[in-house]
Amino acid sequence: MKNFVLSVAVILFGFSFANVSSIRNKNLMADKTFPTQELKESIFDKSKVAIDSTIVYRFFKKYNNLKKYKSDVIALYKKRNYNAIWHDHEGLIEFANLLYSKVNLLEEEGLKSRLAYKDKIDGIFSDASVNDLSQTDTELLLSSMYVFYAKKVYDGIDAEKVKEMGWFLPRKNLSYENLLDSLLVDPELLRKNEQRLFGQYYKLRDVLKKYRQIKRNGDWNPIAIDSLDKTYKPSDSAAIIGQIRQRLAITGDLKVDSKSNVYDAELMAGMVNYKKRNGFNIDYLIASKHIQRMNIPIEKHIKTIIANMERCRWIDPALTKTEEYIIINIPSYQFFFKKNGKNELESKVFVGKNMTETVVLSSSISKIVFSPYWNIPKSIIENEIKDAMALDENYLAKHNIEWNKGNARQKPGPKNSLGLIKFVFPNSEDIYLHDTPSKDLFQYEYRAYSHGCINLEKAKELALLILKDDPDWPLERINEAMKGEKETVCILKKKIPIHIGYFTAWVNDAGEISFYNDIYLRDDRLAELLFADDIK
Repeated sequence: MKNFVLSVAVILFGFSFANVSSIRNKNLMADKTFPTQELKESIFDKSKVAIDSTIVYRFFKKYNNLKKYKSDVIALYKKRNYNAIWHDHEGLIEFANLLYSKVNLLEEEGLKSRLAYKDKIDGIFSDASVNDLSQTDTELLLSSMYVFYAKKVYDGIDAEKVKEMGWFLPRKNLSYENLLDSLLVDPELLRKNEQRLFGQYYKLRDVLKKYRQIKRNGDWNPIAIDSLDKTYKPSDSAAIIGQIRQRLAITGDLKVDSKSNVYDAELMAGMVNYKKRNGFNIDYLIASKHIQRMNIPIEKHIKTIIANMERCRWIDPALTKTEEYIIINIPSYQFFFKKNGKNELESKVFVGKNMTETVVLSSSISKIVFSPYWNIPKSIIENEIKDAMALDENYLAKHNIEWNKGNARQKPGPKNSLGLIKFVFPNSEDIYLHDTPSKDLFQYEYRAYSHGCINLEKAKELALLILKDDPDWPLERINEAMKGEKETVCILKKKIPIHIGYFTAWVNDAGEISFYNDIYLRDDRLAELLFADDIK
């Protein structure tokens, strides 16, 4: 009978949730204290399972390997005045079966962790084994299972470990009690819940399924590279062209594989799409670096997707719900200014090199400085400028640098390292978003050159967009302020949120995935943390 109930639950989970969802109210999904009175009356008060603080204490003494979930489980029952969660007058509620099915499908969420005492929980839902658990043990095992699932899927690894990896975007404030309330009201949220998980997570999850299927199909064959110096161009014919065509058909850059070994117009379009997705400059040439990227094992792509799903767990979905904001992705060297959900501006950037990595953080742009001074950090003076001065006594004058109150600064001008515009957002690392005189660097695919600041190709375009509705800053005044003659500060009337992230895989609205170089070598370390222990 239990197997039959579970099968019905899984079918309902996969197709409709109509019966369970009859009491749902999607307006309750805001991140607020969730009203539980209706839930108590309809579910909890009908249960005869007795729960109190003493019973909870004894349970975690008996099941010691679940002790890490104790405080969260207690919070669940305190909110409900120690009424049962998983039982009503007829026995287990249907949502228990749905949650159990999701725990058994954790691999679909890019997770491999196994819950302690899982065999005991399996027995609750199976006729094949004898279930000698008391109702209270069953109730508390299921609550522990819920907390385990919520921590893994909605919260991710420990916040302190995340900070150790240099991730300082604000973590979401997740209440397991409120999350459970929302899931009980609307079990369909088990499948997709963009109020509690950053929407990119679900796009990555869909692509993870696709790439695992590609691996099962066994079609991801290495492409033979004839020569590292060989470059293929349109109209060339070679066996390797046919192999490239097959790969692009697998990844979706080509709709079909014509099996042709000729580099034709169809393959040209496929290569353009492939290069767009993978951060290459757009042209029709196929070089060894492109083939080497195609030869990355499918297993590594899967691991990359899983690592970026984990990063999505750390993000508060509310960060991208504001009317306008800026988002910068370090590995892709890309900048986006979004307003009302649409891209107002896209731009190339270059970021910090390995020794001076750009920091992952959130802040708000509070002012724009036109024709700025560059107050040179002491580390750059000690490590670079002093050596240059020793070789050339006129180095400071040649680079328009002066001493000011014991500190070196570069005066405003077209050769200033900050360019003609600096966007200021408070942060502990003292980094900026700014213009640059080194415009030629934006033509390169690798763009990690800075001392940590973010250099923006379209700095003036951004300033114009931010100030376009400000009557105090017409175009003429902006042009005058950008002459490089004197520093001019514009305090913004409305601050612009800015989020600097680190994603080596990203899925667009069309379901196409882009893979970017892991320039700070963070994916492998994250994967180690994710899969360090199979039982958690």
